[in-house]
Amino acid sequence: MSGDNSSSLQGYIDSATGAVQSAFGSITGSNTDKAQGEQTHKQGQVEKDLSHSVGKVGPYAVSGSGGVSKDNSDRTEGSWNQTIGSAKESLGGLLGAEGLKQEGIQQNKEGKGQEAQGQLSDLGGGMTDRVKGAAGSAFAGLAGNKVDQEKYQAQHDTGKTQQRSAEADIQKQSDY
Repeated sequence: MSGDNSSSLQGYIDSATGAVQSAFGSITGSNTDKAQGEQTHKQGQVEKDLSHSVGKVGPYAVSGSGGVSKDNSDRTEGSWNQTIGSAKESLGGLLGAEGLKQEGIQQNKEGKGQEAQGQLSDLGGGMTDRVKGAAGSAFAGLAGNKVDQEKYQAQHDTGKTQQRSAEADIQKQSDY
């Protein structure tokens, strides 16, 4: 895990610990335990949310862990094909050109498939890099190899960014 407190696992642990401590405080009548538990729970929620946050500029994504990734080219090209397809469809409908309209519908449909394929590629690749990076970092840490540990941590962070970026785009599309 990164030392930046943006770990999903740490967020879940802190959130659960805080909930238990708050419940214990409620049962025993200890306002201090209850307040500390509520604060730990809130901190855990913030850590979890930060772990899932991704900022995007064009095809590039940056996560709270500092990882940077570039979208699979199918994501960008698929999005572009959807835009051009929608424009053709609208223009064809406006001009009464049924052929142009149908061509636009087809290009839009193909663009959606292409973008989805790129998202799945980024999602799978990101998950793979996270696992390889976490395992490699752990083994390098056990062996005392700080250089490899940092290299694997960077692989993990980049994979996490790639995965979160794909998840965010997939979620955004499912909200429509």
